[in-house]
Amino acid sequence: MSFIRQYIEQQTINRRNLLLLSAYGLGGLAASAGLRPGPARAAGANPKIAWSYRDRTNPYWNSIVSGGEAFVESLGLPKSALLNLINGGSSEKSLADIKALLSRYGSGVALAADPNDMPNCRPVVEAVAGAGAYVSTIWNKTDDLHPWDFGDNYVSHMTWSDVGPSEQTARILIEAMGGKGGLVHLGGIASNNPAIERLAGLKNALKSYPNVELLAEQAADWDTQKANQVMSGFLTRYGDAIKGVHCASDTMAYGVIEALRAEGIENMPVVSYDGNPQAVDLVAQGKLLATVFTNPYWGGGITASLAYYAATGVFKPSKEPKEHREFYGPTVLVTTKDARDFKAKYIDSNPKYDWKDFWGLSKGQIQYRS
Repeated sequence: MSFIRQYIEQQTINRRNLLLLSAYGLGGLAASAGLRPGPARAAGANPKIAWSYRDRTNPYWNSIVSGGEAFVESLGLPKSALLNLINGGSSEKSLADIKALLSRYGSGVALAADPNDMPNCRPVVEAVAGAGAYVSTIWNKTDDLHPWDFGDNYVSHMTWSDVGPSEQTARILIEAMGGKGGLVHLGGIASNNPAIERLAGLKNALKSYPNVELLAEQAADWDTQKANQVMSGFLTRYGDAIKGVHCASDTMAYGVIEALRAEGIENMPVVSYDGNPQAVDLVAQGKLLATVFTNPYWGGGITASLAYYAATGVFKPSKEPKEHREFYGPTVLVTTKDARDFKAKYIDSNPKYDWKDFWGLSKGQIQYRS
């Protein structure tokens, strides 16, 4: 379990480094992404490919960017051709870095992005569309924002239908609790779509278990260290009343497990989400009961691919049906029964993907909550 402590320490270092970079202002941030001031460049056959995301030390985002790099290599380019716009969980930095990229390369940009939270997606898309560049987004956008409202420039949006899988993990957790007792939930950033849906999945499951009480729910912002602190607070407040823990991500589950270990608690039922390599190992060992794999490697590669091939004219987004503009990515429930087989198929080596099979693994058009 030492990797969890190391992970928490690394997150602290990364946070400090981000603060130091921010002290230099936008110019310093742009330099960290490999950008330099210069005249805007027109679109052409070789747009700059960029990924805007939270933090590569997070295993989930590392898989996303690894997929992006695999796509770039499929073009005969080195991994370094992919520009990394690392926002550290800051929507302001996300938008500032994207605007800096656009000011340098103009319409010659193919951008893949997680806008970090739902409200930030609109200004990101408007900036890209205003520059005549191309963007594909994942996870976070508001329900009233649609790619087809921006012609070809807003290429696509992919998210994952998290309510059902989260409900499945919750049921596994509650059954392990014997169908009774108190549980706590650690969520992601409150304005993030996956955080909202994963909590909704838990609450759906609770409707079937009248003898189970949700003692508390609190955002830990997808952060291992914060989750460790939140769980420590829960243990202080609720003590032995806690019989299980529902986590909205693997990285938060690591912090939870470390907090439990600090109190000498080794067998508390815990479930998580994302299917990171370390989490799959923990499921195989029985330290976690379940996680949900969203295939971030494929997601990272296909999102960059969609933006790139739209930018180069291989396909015209506005000619595609709506289910190709907004769609769900794949999810796989991983439990103690199948974790080792799953690891051999998806974790030990990445499957080979056809990066022009844009919608081969998609799961249909997004359905919005009423």
